[in-house]
Amino acid sequence: MLGQRRLIPSTSMLMAFESSARNGSFTGAAQELSLTQGAISRQVSALEDQLGVKLFERIKKTIRLTEVGKTYAEEVAVALRTIRNASLNAVSDTQGQTLNLAILPTFGMRWLMPRFPDFLEKNPQITVNFTSKLSPFDFSSENLHSAIHFGHPDWPGTEGTFLMNEEAVPVAAPSFIGDHVIRDPGEILQMPLLHIETRPDAWPDWFKQNDLTPPNTRGMVLEQFSMVTQAAVAGLGVALLPHFLINTELERGELEILMDNPLQNSAGYYLITPKTYAGYGPVVALKEWLLEQTKD
Repeated sequence: MLGQRRLIPSTSMLMAFESSARNGSFTGAAQELSLTQGAISRQVSALEDQLGVKLFERIKKTIRLTEVGKTYAEEVAVALRTIRNASLNAVSDTQGQTLNLAILPTFGMRWLMPRFPDFLEKNPQITVNFTSKLSPFDFSSENLHSAIHFGHPDWPGTEGTFLMNEEAVPVAAPSFIGDHVIRDPGEILQMPLLHIETRPDAWPDWFKQNDLTPPNTRGMVLEQFSMVTQAAVAGLGVALLPHFLINTELERGELEILMDNPLQNSAGYYLITPKTYAGYGPVVALKEWLLEQTKD
C-alpha cells in the first residue's frame, strides 16, 4: 500500500510540476496558478522527494528538465488534461448527454449544419459541442466522443461507420471559361489549377484516371475547400470539388461543371468513434441519424 501511495502524488504537486515544466520557470507557474514562487518550488521538491527522482536541474535562478523530467512532464500533462475533461463533463452534463464531435470545417458548414436542426429536434436531451479539425488528432489526448473524418477507417482502437463517398468534379467560374465548351480532359491540362492542401493527389489522380500525365507545375494551393471554392468563383482557375459541397454556387451560376467526369476515390466520409464510446447514447443517436441522412 505504501508503494502505491508513493506512486500517486497529490494533484497540487502534479499541477505545480506540469506548469513549471510548460512555463520553464517556477515564477511562470506561480503566476498561472496564483501561488507564490516559494510554494511552487516546495511542491516540486516534495514531488521529487516522493518519487525519489530528480525532475529539474537547478542552475542559478533557472530550471531545466532532466531527461526523466521531460518524459514525466509529457505524461502528466496528458493525465491532467484527462482529469480536467472528465470533471468538465461531470459538471456540465449530469445526465451523461453531452456529445463532443470533431468535424471538417467545410463539410460541417455546407452539409452538416443545414441538416443539424433535425437532429436536435429529435434529440433535445443531447448537448453537442463542435470542434473543427483539419489536422490529425488523438482521441486519447482530446476530449472527443466521435469525429467525422475523410479517408479510410484505419484508426487503431476505433470503429468506423461509412457515411458517403466524395465525387469531385472539375468546376470553374463562367467568366473564366467564357463560351468555351470543354470536350477533352486534356484541355484542362493547359489551365491554371486550384489545389486543396488536404487533397494533394486529387488532380494527379484525376488526370491519371483520364489516361493523362499530370502537369509538372502544381498551381495555387489553398488550405480549405471554402477557400478553393471562392478562388474558383473569383475566376482564378479550375478546381476539383465535391458536387455536394458546391450546390449553392452551382445553383447561383457562380460555378459550372466543366466535365461530368468525377474523380473515383477509394476514401470516403466516416464517423470515427473510439471503441470505449461505441455504445454511448449520444454517439449511437448521432450514428443512426447520419445513416438516415446519407442513405440516398
